[in-house]
Amino acid sequence: MCGYPYVLNSTQLRLVAVPQYRGTPLYRSYLIVPDSDKKTEAITQLEGKVFAYSDPLSNSGFLIPRTELLAHHEDPSAFFRESFFTFSHRNVVQAVAAGLADGGAVDGYVWDTIISQFPAWASGARKVWQSPAYGFPPLVARKEMAMSTFDALHAALLQMHERRDGKMILNRLALDRFVNGVDGLYDGIRKLTHAAGTTTLASGARPARAT
Repeated sequence: MCGYPYVLNSTQLRLVAVPQYRGTPLYRSYLIVPDSDKKTEAITQLEGKVFAYSDPLSNSGFLIPRTELLAHHEDPSAFFRESFFTFSHRNVVQAVAAGLADGGAVDGYVWDTIISQFPAWASGARKVWQSPAYGFPPLVARKEMAMSTFDALHAALLQMHERRDGKMILNRLALDRFVNGVDGLYDGIRKLTHAAGTTTLASGARPARAT
């Protein structure tokens, strides 16, 4: 689950484990633009442009770019000429690379993995900015889950990197391992939700699927 919906529903959930990526349980949001755009270095330079968000419940693909605009006293609902949701980070990358959007916000882990494993998908786009680090999207369970089931799942994930088949899966996912998660890891996202002051679909952004 993304850290944003986890924060919104944390009273009903229990952290099972958090992926460790490049040595830490953290990740960032990246701002990407078409390769042809050699000037843009920040989202505030995209006024009047077309922007691709990933999902209305995405921290890196929605909450972070909106709060970045708010921090610069801009109204996210009126800042862009048009904005839309692609409903996946991969689709944000492809929308920007194909010229369907002048900019987009994408999970940095997803971007890094695409660049490493499927670089053709990102051909035509480039990263120009990155956010501070936030808690990596965690694996969660309902608080009502039986403790015996929770403990077994928790142990399996934490020991995954010690098993041959587990290592194979982690390598494919470009993750180091799973580690214990603490709720405080998501306090940075909580601050963003307070800054945004909303938990609903933003006006000015229309659902759309990029191809």
